[in-house]
Amino acid sequence: MLLAIDVGNTQTHLGAFDGAKLTEHWRFQTRAGATADELADRLTGLLWLSGIEREAIDAFAVSSVVPPLDLEYERLSDRYFGSSPCLVVGPGIKTGMPIRIDNPQEVGADRLVNAVAAYDRVGDTCLVVDFGTGINFDAVSAQGEYLGGAIAPGIEISLSALAERAARIPRIDLGEPEAAIGKSSRAAIQSGVVYGFAGLIDSLARRIEDELGEATLIATGGIAHRIAPFCEMVDEIDDLLTLKGLRLIYEKNN
Repeated sequence: MLLAIDVGNTQTHLGAFDGAKLTEHWRFQTRAGATADELADRLTGLLWLSGIEREAIDAFAVSSVVPPLDLEYERLSDRYFGSSPCLVVGPGIKTGMPIRIDNPQEVGADRLVNAVAAYDRVGDTCLVVDFGTGINFDAVSAQGEYLGGAIAPGIEISLSALAERAARIPRIDLGEPEAAIGKSSRAAIQSGVVYGFAGLIDSLARRIEDELGEATLIATGGIAHRIAPFCEMVDEIDDLLTLKGLRLIYEKNN
């Protein structure tokens, strides 16, 4: 069984694959200073709660934007999972996808993994928007080449900044706006954030398609389902896209 681990700046998303089938997945808060021992404690607890034996995990595939945790996951696999192979996505890893940007070393592991998964799914020109700490757009050509993309501030960052910088604006949980014209501070924030970010997604997607050509747009990330339904340009929502990409890349390297 393969354990795919997507380490983001805010959350870590894990998925257990039995062959091509995702049997279970979990999320927990990322802590950059976590040790292999702490990660093992959390991970074995999640496996136990889901009825998965620790011995069933025989390989790891890790995509991380938090460099200190790369080595900790390698140590975890070596110490607690019988020296199971641990593939960390980075330079030298086979992805099957040519990278057509000025400096290929700049591509975040999560962005490349998403691009691989999207192209495997569509088999043609595609665009991924990932709702994470930042909002990442990643474009893939009809020939399966990674072409680059765009990065915008994330929704959680924007909400936090708004609440911290404006004394009378409360911190809210995102939900569906009742109307564009909010009748309270909370309703106004809901409208501004949800409709505002939906407009950002649509506007950037249209500009990218002007350069890329018509593309299938797939939304992913922990809060994609909060914003994507209000976007005109989003064709699909797949919260598991990154985990699926990790499985594909692991298979290409094994």
